[in-house]
Amino acid sequence: MTQPETIGSTIMSVAQALANAGFDEPRRRARRVIAASLALSATEVFAGLDRMVTEPESERVFALLARVVAREPLSRILGVREFWGLEFLLSPDTLDPRPESETIVEAALARLPDRNRAYRILDLGTGSGCLLLALLSERPMATGVGIDCAFGAAAAARENAQRLGLVGRADFAVGDWAAAITGRFDAVTANPPYIASSMIATLSPEVRDFDPRVALDGGGDGLGCYRAIARDLPRLMAPHGIFAGELGLGQDCAVAGIIALAGLAFETTVPDLAGTPRCIVARAQC
Repeated sequence: MTQPETIGSTIMSVAQALANAGFDEPRRRARRVIAASLALSATEVFAGLDRMVTEPESERVFALLARVVAREPLSRILGVREFWGLEFLLSPDTLDPRPESETIVEAALARLPDRNRAYRILDLGTGSGCLLLALLSERPMATGVGIDCAFGAAAAARENAQRLGLVGRADFAVGDWAAAITGRFDAVTANPPYIASSMIATLSPEVRDFDPRVALDGGGDGLGCYRAIARDLPRLMAPHGIFAGELGLGQDCAVAGIIALAGLAFETTVPDLAGTPRCIVARAQC
């Protein structure tokens, strides 16, 4: 007779399968798989280790596990990703936001310190809208515009704004970077494609096979999109306005040069939690 399974023993089985497949932190990932399969919170999983798992529940757990082992990201399976403590819907046209991108939000907020000021924010390559909407959630008087080349991404960003109660302060449109944008902004943010075309094939399957290539591919040297963005920054930034953009590994000096050639004043790079320069900050020349 098969031994009845509990949540605790199921965690052990799932973690072992993940470890065998080469995943790091297998127990943490196992808890997430079980929470998602059984529609439980992390707290409920921890509190219910002795709870019995029914056969249909076990089937759901291991069906989801099979997809994860095949390198399909859990966030893609569920269609949502948490970012800056907020839940964002994903679509096939949106990048899956990563925790290191929160560095851009932190850098921008530090330079937009007044919660009562009506800042104007422009987010280029907005994807799910995570950067813009995270900033608006922290600055209640601010408004913003998000631009993406993909209709599906702009639609997803609008839906996220609606879900987060920010639709009245955020507009989203389809466009070629800032080509159709007029006016000036207190902050411009971007997480542009910055992977060199030749390196796309070397990315992990979770990224290569599930993130849209247009959100990854930065051209021959990975910097093509930064050159396109930099050309428009001087006309977009208000006096004392700031630009905060995500960097790829080892791109800090090259992007700083592109920004300087466009006529902006390079301020600094900001590291992520791993200590990698992740965000470049520049200011309008006054």
